[in-house]
Amino acid sequence: MMDARWRVSNLAFPVNGRVVVLTGAASGIGAALAEQLAARGARLALIDVNEGGLEEVATKARATGAVVTTWVIDLAKAGAADGLAANVARELGPAAVLINNAGIALGGSFEMASAAQFDLVMAINFAAQVALVREFLPQLKANGPAQIVNLSSLFGIVGVPGNVAYCASKFAVRGFSEALRTELTRTDVGITVVHPGGVRTNIARSAVIAEGLDPKLAEAGKVRMEKVLKMSPEAAAARILKALDRREKRVLVGNDAKAVAFVQWLLPVSYGRLMPKS
Repeated sequence: MMDARWRVSNLAFPVNGRVVVLTGAASGIGAALAEQLAARGARLALIDVNEGGLEEVATKARATGAVVTTWVIDLAKAGAADGLAANVARELGPAAVLINNAGIALGGSFEMASAAQFDLVMAINFAAQVALVREFLPQLKANGPAQIVNLSSLFGIVGVPGNVAYCASKFAVRGFSEALRTELTRTDVGITVVHPGGVRTNIARSAVIAEGLDPKLAEAGKVRMEKVLKMSPEAAAARILKALDRREKRVLVGNDAKAVAFVQWLLPVSYGRLMPKS
């Protein structure tokens, strides 16, 4: 076990030879994180519901010499991660880093979406993060220094019309992460909450469409959204790992995230007047 007194100075967070658990690993930011973590010598436990994509990412990571296990799990299901920590420890060793990256979007206004659709977004984007933190926290506390990296969003800083469920889930991630961080102050488990801006992933293309939304309008909305997704997943992953190195508490990924966060800070109530209407 590493000395629990270790702290960041000029050294990067030590992932070489340590176990990193990563959800949403089959594509986008998750796939880029897996590749970059493998290059650093991390031992990877990769999780996704997409078995084919997951194995493709794992194969690339193993080609670097990294030790990789894959876990096909539907995080929308309650209890899906039960026992995972013990299984990962048996296969790889105890976890030192947990990166909660998995997420989905829901297009359409609050009134257009069904209760089941809203609950699905909350289950994957928020409840699954809580469940995984609960599952792995004992290992992380016992094997510090350790870090939890929870992906929120730019939409966890501002409320955006037509994205009520997504915003609710990402605001919840932010609140959960910030409050839990204060509870863990006397431990060597840190929490980084990540707010990416527009990253070129499949999140817009694969978004759930509200039951009451016209499919043509939904498709047009996806096209508009994809136009603002500028940053590459690789660049986003590099920024997230830089935050891990420094054990940063909060990281804004992309200039768009920084700009919008500044507007929210400047106009905490009235920023909504600047938002496009749904």
